[in-house]
Amino acid sequence: MALNLALIQTCTGMDPAAEFAHLGDIIARAAEGADLVTLPEMAVAFAENAKQLKTLAEPWENNSQVAWFAEQAAKNQTAIALGSLAVMHEDGRFANRSVVFTASGEIAATYDKIHMFDVTLAGEKPYRESATYQPGTRAVAVSLPLGQERVTLGLTVCYDLRFSYLYRDLVHSGAQIFMIPAAFTRPTGKAHWHTLIRARAIETSCFVIATAQSGTHANGRSTYGHSLVVNPWGEVLVDGEQTRQTTILRATIDLADLGKTRNAVPSLTHDCAGSYEIKLLEIPS
Repeated sequence: MALNLALIQTCTGMDPAAEFAHLGDIIARAAEGADLVTLPEMAVAFAENAKQLKTLAEPWENNSQVAWFAEQAAKNQTAIALGSLAVMHEDGRFANRSVVFTASGEIAATYDKIHMFDVTLAGEKPYRESATYQPGTRAVAVSLPLGQERVTLGLTVCYDLRFSYLYRDLVHSGAQIFMIPAAFTRPTGKAHWHTLIRARAIETSCFVIATAQSGTHANGRSTYGHSLVVNPWGEVLVDGEQTRQTTILRATIDLADLGKTRNAVPSLTHDCAGSYEIKLLEIPS
């Protein structure tokens, strides 16, 4: 029940044509011996604002960027999880959309990032993702053949990581592996990345594949890197550390570990969500 993974950790710029020229050979090398190749959030172009996105993103219909990845999957006969790309809506806003391709190049599933990264960090420009992107409205799990197995992936993107209820809902829908492609900031990455990724794996007894952007980008942002593969027990199997160089990270996971972990700690069968009352007690002053 082994599954061979290849994670592509990179530092995306703002020129899709340059990214495709760069990634073509990388994906081909990553696909050698891999059942699934994964890429980070905003793998086509990492734009800074709506003005830049309008020159870089395309509508979903007849999207040449999506077609390019479909071609890579078919050519290399390997499933590809495109962490995300920006897709233009008719109203001028964008979707931060994850796309999964089968080994024949068919689109197996899409997911639009639900939770928008609207934060202000000390010493950083404010992040207001909701000013540019339209949040998704549905959670997505997809069952597809990978190697000799049929595997169910739970699709999430970056800031979704902080909302544990999403992962609990997805695991109860059958998710076995969570995809968490990201472009995590360096301050939040240093403080929270490893802890949150391991927590999502432990609390759901699932594998996590978190493929990340890494380095200082053309848009001026700096991302944390440290692409991770974590098993259901919370053990880190692969850590991409932090580098601006495009790196292929490999891991082999055993899906039998899902059953072993869930038998050892059967917390998924002990859920009490919605079955209890929350009471606030006020102590007189």
